[in-house]
Amino acid sequence: MKLVSPQKEMYSKERFTALQAQRFAQEIAFAPVVFQVSRLMLKFGLLHLLDKHKKGLTMDEITAETSLSPYTVQVLLEASLTIGLVLFRNDAFLLSKAGWFLVHDEMVNVNMDFIHDVNYQGLYYLEEALLQGKPEGLKVFGNWKTIYEGLSQLPEQVQRSWFRFDHYYSDHSFEQALGIVFANNPQTLLDVGGNTGRWAMQCVAYSDAVRVSVMDLPQQLEMMKKQIHSKQGADRITPYEADILDKSTSFPRGFDVVWMSQFLDCFSQEEVTDILTRTAASMNEDARLYIMETFWDRQQFETASYCLTQISLYFTVLANGNSKMYHSDDMIRCVEKSGLTIETIHDNLGLGHSILQCKLKIIEN
Repeated sequence: MKLVSPQKEMYSKERFTALQAQRFAQEIAFAPVVFQVSRLMLKFGLLHLLDKHKKGLTMDEITAETSLSPYTVQVLLEASLTIGLVLFRNDAFLLSKAGWFLVHDEMVNVNMDFIHDVNYQGLYYLEEALLQGKPEGLKVFGNWKTIYEGLSQLPEQVQRSWFRFDHYYSDHSFEQALGIVFANNPQTLLDVGGNTGRWAMQCVAYSDAVRVSVMDLPQQLEMMKKQIHSKQGADRITPYEADILDKSTSFPRGFDVVWMSQFLDCFSQEEVTDILTRTAASMNEDARLYIMETFWDRQQFETASYCLTQISLYFTVLANGNSKMYHSDDMIRCVEKSGLTIETIHDNLGLGHSILQCKLKIIEN
């Protein structure tokens, strides 16, 4: 495994003194408590209240501004003080820098809702999932092999947080991605794992000529039909029902572009290679495959790498049991094994996406 800056510098040396490391070890031990306290400081409006009162508020003043009991306010504030979400100065509580980010950083909020609503209960079964190679935490929601089969049946709040998380990251990359994908004016595009049709709608809005087929499970396609119904350009979007994990499923031929966005991270490396091999079999020499993913080793900022490697465990315990947010070397290896070759890599799209632009590997006699 290769690492480049800033990850190389960050992960090759100790980050803490002995006392700092001891403190961090305790933070790990109490991590579920820290998470829930922080979440409730947001939900109950205490952090927002301190953000509004820059000079700080006393505990009594905070209690008076809320409908919470003095006990609730006290335990949350004291825990938040030692966590580092608030400061205490001149008998008043003030918002810290970390607390400010919880209030103002949309990405933090998206991630927090995703962890609480989608992952929190299921993560109890992480050990079982790792040992069995199956998403054992999914049982908290239903009896499905993967989360994708049950996505349309998840509780409303869970489904809302799942889609908000999924769309938040992809949406910020779409504008740049459209310029790359449509550089050669493709007329036909196959959107593999198209989910709710969000990318397909972007494509038909961007190009008046393109026709898009969305290849996905029947449950996903039903959600897509509802989302795109009566919208302009929807008549140029066609559903293509398929179980892509079924090795006998062939990919339809004749498309100028095959698009896979945040899709291959839903499969193991063996499955990725098989899917890409079948993709290659459907392509001609002029066709291009675009794989858009958030590779944890190609991030500009180390914090993004941290987030992505933690998100990997969602795939382990809930999504499917065997996939992850990939290091780019792993994905490139799968591409090369499948009969394709990488023409170009586009990095730093949106919130940390990369696009692997692939074509058929020409084998010379």
